[in-house]
Amino acid sequence: MKIAFVFPGQGSQAVGMGKDAHERELDSAALFKRADSLVGHDLSRLCFEGPIEELSKTNNTQPALAVSSAATLEILRKAGIQADAYAGHSLGEYSALYAAGTLDFDTLMRLVKTRGDAFAQAAAARPGAMAAILGLDAQKVAEVCAAASQGELVAPANYNDPSQTVISGEKDAVARACEGAKGAGAKRALPLPVSGAFHSPLVAPAADTMKAALAAAAVKAPSALFINNVDAKALRDPDEIRDSLVRQVTGAVRWVESIQALTAAGIDTYVEIGSGKVLSGLIRRIHKDAVVHTTENNNAINATLIALASK
Repeated sequence: MKIAFVFPGQGSQAVGMGKDAHERELDSAALFKRADSLVGHDLSRLCFEGPIEELSKTNNTQPALAVSSAATLEILRKAGIQADAYAGHSLGEYSALYAAGTLDFDTLMRLVKTRGDAFAQAAAARPGAMAAILGLDAQKVAEVCAAASQGELVAPANYNDPSQTVISGEKDAVARACEGAKGAGAKRALPLPVSGAFHSPLVAPAADTMKAALAAAAVKAPSALFINNVDAKALRDPDEIRDSLVRQVTGAVRWVESIQALTAAGIDTYVEIGSGKVLSGLIRRIHKDAVVHTTENNNAINATLIALASK
């Protein structure tokens, strides 16, 4: 058995996330307390009690998901569960790098707080839209986007699984692409509840912000295999990791290729660390023989620990 820890990004947030980890493990509770101090407000209460409207604002979502994943990771570490590889989806890439020892906790939280604020500011300056296209292969989605652009920006942003691609861009162009996708045979074209066109050139100012923040951050080589988003390849050099995280802001998340790279490296078991089980579903559709575990609450954590201990 070779294990990869994978970490979710925006869209996996839920009221109550991390609460079980906080109550279960003193070191997990300490991480929440430290996160509150670092971000300058009661992030813990927002995670545990909501409201979901506030939790889903990108400047709150990003640090909230990061601390929830870190707190859950602490439980697996205390149980002696170690990973052979790490990856994260968009924002989750920062948590993956924390788990791999590339970032310490304070650096993680400062970076995701900066990233969340930068995304919110970029979205306010240049509002955009995103939508999930279901039941259409990625190449066809790209063709639909090209036809729908009409001088405006719309392009694939997240290659999530073989039949799900998220598109991002200017609102009218995204709307045209959704109609074009349905006309091309997509099962559904679902607008996403976001204010900005993330992973597109519309949020380029956020990339500039992250370039400065990452240049000043302490970044180490990962302790094990780390697969990045924007290239879907293994990175070890700290400067290459910094550059990758900057490019990720406006570049597409190549999740399908990332899981294929992990599979090629011998990974057969995946543990989704933190809130939700979005990545678990995607991984099963990418690699049907993969063994996937979740950790979104105590029941899931216990089941995962039992399953991994029995291997």
